[in-house]
Amino acid sequence: MRIGALLVERGEADALGRLADDVRRAADDGFTSAWISQIFGLDAQMALAVAGSGVPGIELGTAVVPTYPRHPAVMAQQARTTALAVEGRFTLGIGLSHKIVIEDMYGYDFARPVRHMDEYLSVLLPLLEGDAASFKGETLQGNIGLSVPNEGRVPVLLAALGPKMLKLAAERTDGTVLWMTGPVTVRDHIAPTITAAAKAAGRPDPRVVCVLPVCVTDDVDQAREQAGQTFEMYGMLPSYRAMMDREGVDGPADLAIVGDEDEVAAKLDELAAAGVTDFVAAEYIPGENRGRTRKFLKSYMAG
Repeated sequence: MRIGALLVERGEADALGRLADDVRRAADDGFTSAWISQIFGLDAQMALAVAGSGVPGIELGTAVVPTYPRHPAVMAQQARTTALAVEGRFTLGIGLSHKIVIEDMYGYDFARPVRHMDEYLSVLLPLLEGDAASFKGETLQGNIGLSVPNEGRVPVLLAALGPKMLKLAAERTDGTVLWMTGPVTVRDHIAPTITAAAKAAGRPDPRVVCVLPVCVTDDVDQAREQAGQTFEMYGMLPSYRAMMDREGVDGPADLAIVGDEDEVAAKLDELAAAGVTDFVAAEYIPGENRGRTRKFLKSYMAG
C-alpha cells in the first residue's frame, strides 16, 4: 500500500508558496503522492501546477474536483496543462460533489448524477488521451479537440461509493478515491464491487485511494473530539452518512485513525488488507501531534 499526504490550503496570502513547501516536504519525507481538495479556496489543478512544478518524483493529484461547474473540455484542458507543468505526474480525481453544493449553491440540476458522470466521461476521457471528443448526450455534449501539448495520458480517479458509481469507475477510469470510508466498508463493499466490475470489463485492477484523518497521539479522546468537530459536516452528507452506517460508526470521529504508533500501524495494515492500494493521510491536528504523526508515517513507509 502506497502512502500519500493530503495537503491543506490555508487561505493565506502566500498560500501557493506554503503549498509548494508542503509538496517539497512530502517528497522529501518519502510520500509517494500529495493530494489537494477542490472546495472553495484555491483552484486545485492550478495550485498543483504552480506548487508541484519544481518538485520532482512525487505524484500529484486532486481529491476531488467537482464536475458540474466545469465543462469536461475545460476540465481536460486544465488537467493536461497541469500534467504538462508537473512533467506527467498528475492524476485527476473527479467527483459529483453533493446536492447541497451543486444544486443549492451552483444552481445545477442534480437529478441524474450517474447519467451526468457517464456522459461527462464520454467527453473528458478522449480529450485526456489526446484525441478529439464528439458526443451528444442527455445532460451535456462536446464536439471539440484540444491543442495543449500532451504529456501522455492523464489518469482519472472517480469518487465513487454506491454500486453504480463504483461500476462506472471500474469500467471507465483508473479507480476510485474515497473519503470518510472505513476499512470494513472497503473490505466488504468498495474493493469487491469495483474489482469485480473491472475484471468483468477486462480492465486492470483498479486503484482504491483512501483518504482518512490520522493522528498519532496518547490522548485519543481529545483527538477524536477534534476530528468530530473538524469533520462534523461530513456526517450530515447523505453519501458519506451511508458509508458510516455500513461501517457501523456514529460519525467522522470514529473513522479518524488515532492512537499510538502501534495502534495506527495496525489500522493502516487493516486498510491494506481490506484492498486499499493508496492511503492518503489527512494530518489534522497541528503542533506536537502533527510532528509525531509525520515521524511515524515516515517510519511506516520505510518498513
